[in-house]
Amino acid sequence: MASGAPRVVVVDYGAGNLVSIEQALTAAGASVDRAITGAVIGDPDLLVVPGVGAAAPAMDRLREDGFIDPIRAWIEADRPFLGICLGLQLLYEGSDEDGAETLGILPGRTVRLDRAPTLPHIGWNQVVRRRAHAAFAGIADDADFYFVHSYVGRPEGASGDELILADTTHGSPFASAVARGRLLGVQFHPERSGTDGLRLIANVVAAARTAAGSLA
Repeated sequence: MASGAPRVVVVDYGAGNLVSIEQALTAAGASVDRAITGAVIGDPDLLVVPGVGAAAPAMDRLREDGFIDPIRAWIEADRPFLGICLGLQLLYEGSDEDGAETLGILPGRTVRLDRAPTLPHIGWNQVVRRRAHAAFAGIADDADFYFVHSYVGRPEGASGDELILADTTHGSPFASAVARGRLLGVQFHPERSGTDGLRLIANVVAAARTAAGSLA
């Protein structure tokens, strides 16, 4: 990696306001660019896929803009990746929200929150870690983060269970953070989660500063 600020590319596929995540990444010391097609992802130090909304239109946009193969190749190469909210859900095999077939990178699918007292799940909630992880360095084990969602990715099988980094309860427990190698996915919005959210983003950016940096 070149000296100076780590370069971060945020995938822009029309699924949400990117300003807040770009501001948080910049505050963490990153140089931030948007990619509007898969052809211009290039060779950054960190790839970020944010997003809000439903899976089917999101997948349509990713397909139309040529993002699907580059994202899959990026993760298969175990390069630093952060998926936020819908950007995490799309990594699973499919979505019950609208029947969409999604990226199929992680085992499992996106399902409606079970026994939720309110939907959508909006507001602050505890993210309780199952294990230590560099992205959460300096953050309390049961810190609160900000959520806006009605669906959540449900990892499946033994390998799926091993993915789960943290859980949150809204009616029933659900996986609110997953990690595999240099991939990190969070159901909450760190860019809207105050000091702890900004710390998480800074930790992720810091891990991308060296070629050997790891989120594990």
